[in-house]
Amino acid sequence: MTRSTRRIDLTPGYLLHHRPWRDTSRILEVLTREHGRLTLFARAVRGPGAKLAPVLQPFQLLLLSWSGRGEAPQLTGAERAQHGPGLPPERLLAAFYLNELLIRLTTRHDPLPELFDHYHRTLTRLRAGAPLEPALRIFEKRLLEVLGYGLDLATEAHTGKRIEPQGYYHFRAGQGLVPAAAQQSPGALAGRSLLSLSRESLGSARALEDARRVLRAALGACLEGRPLATRVVAKSMARKAAR
Repeated sequence: MTRSTRRIDLTPGYLLHHRPWRDTSRILEVLTREHGRLTLFARAVRGPGAKLAPVLQPFQLLLLSWSGRGEAPQLTGAERAQHGPGLPPERLLAAFYLNELLIRLTTRHDPLPELFDHYHRTLTRLRAGAPLEPALRIFEKRLLEVLGYGLDLATEAHTGKRIEPQGYYHFRAGQGLVPAAAQQSPGALAGRSLLSLSRESLGSARALEDARRVLRAALGACLEGRPLATRVVAKSMARKAAR
């Protein structure tokens, strides 16, 4: 289907973001498996008697229908694709972080079924109580891969030498991994951590911390230095908890 399609019926999708529009309507930002990310106008979904209001919730797999031409067609229907528990409250900020990454880094009307499946599986893992940090790091890694910015975590950038588990390296966005002068070099990453991230097996605190630093640098380059609102909120909450 192309963006000129007049009608789509019951396609799998997730609500990423919404904002009020006029008195009783909303503008929805959704991620669908077959049609990518797109904007939908949803009429009469706010206020008393709005039947779709309980359905249009984030982090729930939906079946969405819409019609119209152009960049923002009109939502004509929505229903839950499955019924199950919502995300635990302590996982909500992490899930909103995933949504913000998708909104900021994907292009509208660009179908990415693999990315949709990664997102769906990550929400399922968060809902089931899987460890939070490994789930987020693996999603970030796969997001970069699908978008064409995958990391080479197996070889040095300039020499092509294999990453050694006992070695230490620096990550340069846009270049890759270069050897560190010494283990004590500021920001040095353990080779063992990089290989663990490559295998998506983040079992140690050091591996998780090094993975977080590499992926933050890589995502930062894609975001061109623009801050993420969810990270600002997370830092604020951490400061309050520390006090």
